[in-house]
Amino acid sequence: MPTFDQVLKEAGEFGHYQKRVFLLLCMTGITFAFSFVAIVFLGQMPESYWCRSSEVAELSRSCKWSPEEERNLTVPRMHHDKTDQSLCHTYDINWNISSSPISCETPIYSVANLTLEKLPIKPCQDGWVYEEYRTTIISQYNLVCTDAWKLDLTQASLNLGFLIGALTLGYAADRYGRKVTYLISSFGVGLCGIIVAFAPNFYILVFFRFLQGIFGKGTWMTCYVIITELVGSKQRRIVGIVVQMFFTLGVMIIPGIAYLFSTWQGIQLAISLPNFLFLIYYWFIPESPRWLLIRKKKDKALRIMGDIAKHNGRYLTPNYCQITVADEEITNPSCMDLVRTPQMRKCTIILMYAWFTSAVIYQGLVMRLGIVSGSLYVDFFISAAVELPAAIIILLSIDRIGRRLPFALSNAGAGIACLITAAISTDLLWLKITLATLGRLGITMAFEIVYFVNTELYPTPLRNFGVSLCSGMCDLGGIIAPFLLFRLAELWVELPLIIFGILGLICGGLVLLLPETMGISLPETIEDVENLGRPMRNDKKEKMDYS
Repeated sequence: MPTFDQVLKEAGEFGHYQKRVFLLLCMTGITFAFSFVAIVFLGQMPESYWCRSSEVAELSRSCKWSPEEERNLTVPRMHHDKTDQSLCHTYDINWNISSSPISCETPIYSVANLTLEKLPIKPCQDGWVYEEYRTTIISQYNLVCTDAWKLDLTQASLNLGFLIGALTLGYAADRYGRKVTYLISSFGVGLCGIIVAFAPNFYILVFFRFLQGIFGKGTWMTCYVIITELVGSKQRRIVGIVVQMFFTLGVMIIPGIAYLFSTWQGIQLAISLPNFLFLIYYWFIPESPRWLLIRKKKDKALRIMGDIAKHNGRYLTPNYCQITVADEEITNPSCMDLVRTPQMRKCTIILMYAWFTSAVIYQGLVMRLGIVSGSLYVDFFISAAVELPAAIIILLSIDRIGRRLPFALSNAGAGIACLITAAISTDLLWLKITLATLGRLGITMAFEIVYFVNTELYPTPLRNFGVSLCSGMCDLGGIIAPFLLFRLAELWVELPLIIFGILGLICGGLVLLLPETMGISLPETIEDVENLGRPMRNDKKEKMDYS
């Protein structure tokens, strides 16, 4: 009886049908990137701010002060430095015009001679005045001074949502189907995004950012698995890399969107509403026939395979109706399935570490490297474009030398680049920046490779759940990365780079222990995974050769 891969080869492994589905699902990468990096623009720091006071505002209007004059005359100065002002405090005095220590006749140039520095100060109590040409969630909810940590909370809540989504919706996709999980997740991302834009208070915003993270991870991981399961083994590496290039494309597009809208609500709606368009995929995207076969829904799987062959201009031989269906009893995926057998256990542990390492190093280098001058929008675009060569290098190498060696070299290369960068003096700043950029290139390659290696190392009944669970470590790394970077940098500015370097080198060594997956059929059972990298029996080899 023919296997699924044999029937897929007969129907066309990457014909017109798969290309259409592939391009449609790639759009998910763009919208997922929007959610992932939007906080840079939603929470852009205002150009200036100071304590709000109705009495100061009245005095400013009476004296016809400009915002700069109001700030210089009413905001406390620290350390007797004219440019160093306490934006989180105000003078503890009566600002009525009749009793104010400053009059309308007080010239700006003589402010240094005033006795204001001897006046008592107190923390802001009535909010802040913001100088900004675009509204952000910082000015909307006063996320400054003692509440500045709440801005980090908005991104942490999204990453926590990614983690929960990886576990819950990854399970749902293996239990109830890829297509229904994808559609529900798309609707959830759009709806939660709208609620975030109109949130009446900060904590509702955080909660729905969390839910948006859950559904966003559901769309991203499920679309990736659908694409991978619809194409042949020779095309998996291409679609796996290209779909991530669409993520990079989304990162490059969002600065343009943010530039067009002057309010954070406008940006939020612009990146959320496109998710509703994915609901029309109900009529254009099929359920994974691999999943249908595993769930013993052979008739539905055969109809989809027939549609694939028809749109690809191919014909299926009569014996395709005898396609192999798993004989074992259907069981729902569980965490124990990922560690019950030796090969599955080894793959799971190494892949979870690889996901974690990729996230920590990638986000750490992005936050550390940055671009220190120029427009935020242009700089953000350039920093995203740095990732494109990674995809090109992978496409040129992954089918020539395999998955394992580039995976190891990219992690080890990123680690070595971090260690060398830490050892170079700041006098050679250009060299430090160049090596840090090479480190980011290497870890971007590792990030892209781990996606499809993870997919290729798990059997169909556990694929979505396994990829989602392992990639959850990426979300954990994303939560830890900023704290790891900034807390260690307080001890020694180069210490985070040393930690990144060690993590990358260890990961480079560990991934060499994974089985090579170049050119093999996707494993259908745990037994197939256990046999990866081992000598095959003749009957198994015949099936592989045929596929």
